Amino acid sequence: MTDIDLASRTSTGDPEGEVVGEQEPPAREELAARLEGLRGEVELPIPAASAVKVGGERAYRLARRGVQVEMPLRRMRVHALNVITYNGQVATLDVHVGSGTYVRAIADALGGHCRTLRRTKVGPFRVEDADPERILPPAEALPFLPAVAVTEEEARRLRTGQQRGEEGVRYIQGDELVAVGGTVLA
Repeated sequence: MTDIDLASRTSTGDPEGEVVGEQEPPAREELAARLEGLRGEVELPIPAASAVKVGGERAYRLARRGVQVEMPLRRMRVHALNVITYNGQVATLDVHVGSGTYVRAIADALGGHCRTLRRTKVGPFRVEDADPERILPPAEALPFLPAVAVTEEEARRLRTGQQRGEEGVRYIQGDELVAVGGTVLA
């Protein structure tokens, strides 16, 4: 979920940046048309205040020093982009996007900047399912992935990269999560 201020653009695409342009926010019908053009597969410039490397350096570091760079385009997948509320300046949107999508790029394409952003779901994990009273041990955190018990030697080989695990599997040694889908965790 995000709040997008459609009256101004900022240098970072969020409230921390300097205002670089102000305009009359669009009417509700114009906003609907802009949103329609941003659903599905879209190609948008990566925000300058991002962690993407440009010439071997993080873009946000360049931007903070005032270095202007041509930011690359990235293909992004926007599954859903729906208006929850719109007061004539700030649109609250329900956004469902694919991995690697920059919501600040969507805000900029709409003519504004991202005032707030709240991630409510990542993969199978949803905010409403979070229980601060119940912290799961890492070995139990992904119950939808099959668990494979490994020996101490296999765990060592997984950790040192001498053995690669199968994708979509939890590797457990004793009570410890060693790797997930071939990614070493400890």
